[in-house]
Amino acid sequence: MSIPVLLYTLSTLGYLIFMLLRREGWQRWGFVLLCAGFISHAGVLGWKWSQKGFLPIYDLSGNLFFCAFVFAGVFIALRHRYHVKILGIFVASVTMGLSLAAWLLPSAYVMPEEAYISPWVIIHVAASFAGNAAFTLAFAVGVLYLLLERRIKEKRKDIFFRRLPSLELLDKTGHACIVAGFSFITLGLATGVLYARSVWGHFWSWDPKEVWSLVVWLVYAALLHGRLSSEWRGRKAAKMAIFGFLLVLFTFLGVNFLFTGHHEGFTRIGS
Repeated sequence: MSIPVLLYTLSTLGYLIFMLLRREGWQRWGFVLLCAGFISHAGVLGWKWSQKGFLPIYDLSGNLFFCAFVFAGVFIALRHRYHVKILGIFVASVTMGLSLAAWLLPSAYVMPEEAYISPWVIIHVAASFAGNAAFTLAFAVGVLYLLLERRIKEKRKDIFFRRLPSLELLDKTGHACIVAGFSFITLGLATGVLYARSVWGHFWSWDPKEVWSLVVWLVYAALLHGRLSSEWRGRKAAKMAIFGFLLVLFTFLGVNFLFTGHHEGFTRIGS
């Protein structure tokens, strides 16, 4: 088992023990191990990059491995500022699952086309993944909001829900995650279309990934606009965050398996 996978697994166990025993020290250990996993993850990516001459993101295994790295990084960056500490168990388990899947999947070991070996492609992919990671956190916050709201209406709050922030704070946290995600995905779209213009001579080719990424962008733009008008807050915003995440999930994985286009090589599976 690779070191990042091992550390993410230990982090998940630390958070799980915290959930069961309610001892704050285990949550801190879970976070420390998550950070250690992230650092070792960066080291593995750097080593692979130096060995291959390009960042290994051009097959499904490499894609998932890089996605896990970005997801952990976004959580670490947002953890204290936006009150997402409670999501540690979710982030650790998802990161563990992604990195484990990447480790188990055979690598395609295919040299990417020259057009895809560019710093702009790395910025495009990293920004897009960071946006998806923030939207995933917003999804998790939205689920917690709906569950906590239901518990409050039923006038029962078990041990887990007693540790959650207020509904108002969860709403603000979800919004902050969406703002961060929208900023990143806007950067991802912008770098994508500009680089496409420099390589293929046009900004837009109606590639399925482009189209669905634009749909995701429009959905979250509508959500942010709706919040400005004070209509989409609380329960409605939580539901929209969950709906948006389903679109993100389909765009990230489903599109490449169902349609052909410039991005299909990124989900290539080795033999």
